[in-house]
Amino acid sequence: MIREIDVAVIRDNIAELAVTANLCLPVGASEQLLSLSESDVEKSPLCRGILRDMYDNTEAAVKLNVPICQDTGMAVVFIDVGQDVHFVGGDITSAVNAGIALGYKRGYMRMSVVADPLERVNTNTNTPAVIHTRIVPGDKVKILFAPKGFGSENMSRVKMFTPSATDEDILDFIADTISVAGGNPCPPVTVGVGIGGDFELCAVLAKRALAREFGSANPKPRYAALEREALARINALGIGACGFHGSVSGLYVNVEEYATHIAGLPIAVNVGCYVNRHAECIV
Repeated sequence: MIREIDVAVIRDNIAELAVTANLCLPVGASEQLLSLSESDVEKSPLCRGILRDMYDNTEAAVKLNVPICQDTGMAVVFIDVGQDVHFVGGDITSAVNAGIALGYKRGYMRMSVVADPLERVNTNTNTPAVIHTRIVPGDKVKILFAPKGFGSENMSRVKMFTPSATDEDILDFIADTISVAGGNPCPPVTVGVGIGGDFELCAVLAKRALAREFGSANPKPRYAALEREALARINALGIGACGFHGSVSGLYVNVEEYATHIAGLPIAVNVGCYVNRHAECIV
């Protein structure tokens, strides 16, 4: 049976998610910062203090109803549309962008999007969004909103490896990406890694990985091991909170994989700051 959904419902949910994601970290993320600030895992007293300041910042955002970070990001929206859904009342892309414009206005958030990448004129609505849509079974619509600041986004990289690349080569690439980034992406960083697909899909995988449920691990043992080892190597870099040379340079690494061509091995590393924002709902 076909289920009709008015695109106004999508618009209103997007508007709410835009505010929620920018004000509240996912459950467990703030607590991780607090735990690290009180733990001897971080050897530097200065960095422990910074981690505590980061935690206090996330708490203040909720209490004061203000964004966690002044860079409220470019809007990235993942929409899984059930194949039994029929949208009415307009087109879905316009509804998504209308929701973002509404949410960013309501939340008094910074408008960071320019209409043309070379002309650089601000749209003053934080639109258009980057929208990734999938058709899935069922009659529901799942919306994942993941605003992405560009202090960290600018540090991200894609590399087209050959199939002969080893796990060691992949780990070296991840660690080197974070080493080059240094203090620029407001460490301790969160890292999404996409392995497989093609040039563009590996980057989408990395972005999806970054927005995965907090505390989750890849269900495949080999990829879960890559996540753990990559995080260990990042922390061994000694970058520390905000680049002040501490023991905790990364919070977590999430890896997502997909089938690929026999002649290639695409790898993408999407760097996130300690404020890795995302929120989701099901309509």
